[in-house]
Amino acid sequence: MSATGGVPGSEQRSRAVSEVVELVSALIRFDTSNTGELATTKGEQECAEWVADQLREVGYTTEYVESGAPGRGNVFARLKGSDSSRGALLMHGHLDVVPAQAEDWSVHPFSGAVRDGYVWGRGAVDMKDMVGMMLAVARQFKLEGTVPPRDLVFAFLADEENGGKWGSHWLVDNRPDLFEGITEAVGEVGGFSLTVPRPDGGERRLYLVETAEKGLGWMRLRAKARAGHGSFLHEDNAVTILAGAVARLGTHTFPLVVSDSVAEFLAAVSQESGLEFDPSGPDIEGTLAKLGSISRIIGATLRDTANPTMLDAGYKANVIPQTAEAVVDCRVVPGRQAEFEREVDELIGPDVEREWITKLDSYETTFDGHLVDAMNDAILAHDPQGRTVPYMLSGGTDAKAFARLGIRCFGFAPLQLPPELDFAALFHGVDERVPVDALEFGTRVLEHFLLHS
Repeated sequence: MSATGGVPGSEQRSRAVSEVVELVSALIRFDTSNTGELATTKGEQECAEWVADQLREVGYTTEYVESGAPGRGNVFARLKGSDSSRGALLMHGHLDVVPAQAEDWSVHPFSGAVRDGYVWGRGAVDMKDMVGMMLAVARQFKLEGTVPPRDLVFAFLADEENGGKWGSHWLVDNRPDLFEGITEAVGEVGGFSLTVPRPDGGERRLYLVETAEKGLGWMRLRAKARAGHGSFLHEDNAVTILAGAVARLGTHTFPLVVSDSVAEFLAAVSQESGLEFDPSGPDIEGTLAKLGSISRIIGATLRDTANPTMLDAGYKANVIPQTAEAVVDCRVVPGRQAEFEREVDELIGPDVEREWITKLDSYETTFDGHLVDAMNDAILAHDPQGRTVPYMLSGGTDAKAFARLGIRCFGFAPLQLPPELDFAALFHGVDERVPVDALEFGTRVLEHFLLHS
């Protein structure tokens, strides 16, 4: 067995494995911070052009596309397969990252430092790790003349961290030709390992394949009332009205709903660990907590959430404003959108208006078929003690855009992680980093997967 848990021979370093760490480090050194504003988001064009250069260097024909605004760069490349009559497979990754405050970090967030067995920096797990693995495998296939079983489309995209308005959704709306013939897609936040204890004292690594995503909605709440002097009695105060609505919504617990993906995940974990996950029981959250940091993601998929994130009201200490506003981050379980909005309206009351700033649908597919088998086979080829299981992501990805075209979507960015690593905390967190061993393992798995997809 190798250090990564693979079978004999898996330690042999392919071209892709040999260069993936440097590719990921180089990608992180591009500051592609997405602020959510066109004027201040930067770096995507420069990074996209560098990716295109890496692909052209080995013989790919690439297409660079700006998605609706200057600098919002996207790169596409296609590798022909042996059977082009089959639907093509889209491998997609986003180049933008959320901002980072350098003074909070142990290393500079855009250094791409390689130390202590990790690659450090903003985007290391979200998702320049997967972008680097894709790029490494794509380069190896072209250089070595590898012909995969079906056409592969590699897409490197802008603006995912702001919902894809100036990225995947713009491309789907304005350049659907780029996705012609694609029937399935693979992206981020899946394929990573979760180590669970077994009743016999051993351990089992479960590799979580994303088959579902909650709906994503950013909602603006607005209260209007009479403006006036701060010294007067004011029963009709926009700030008070809004604050009450925000408090009710932010402290509300939505009903527990177990989707098919979550039910399959809980059943698999129960089978491996011996833990009983009874969604109707009084302490499902307590049982989930035994899974460690991943419980924050899994727990959030059991019910809708509505978390207030922004407040804006007033312009002077002694003036009661006419308007007060708030923004709420809403994540909705598949099939719950209409009921969710009904509950929200009851909670905020008739004196508060609401509107969607961004509203993206939930998504769910089944955990079956040839592509799922190929994922499982690729994991087992390099970790015979592993097991793939479906799960639902509490956040959202570019899959929401591609699902609109009828493309079947999964999250599979394979990483074999140390059991003690708080992986969930690294997403958008301080000192984001990815293990070097995990990158090399994931590159081997991704190569196997794409050769049998």
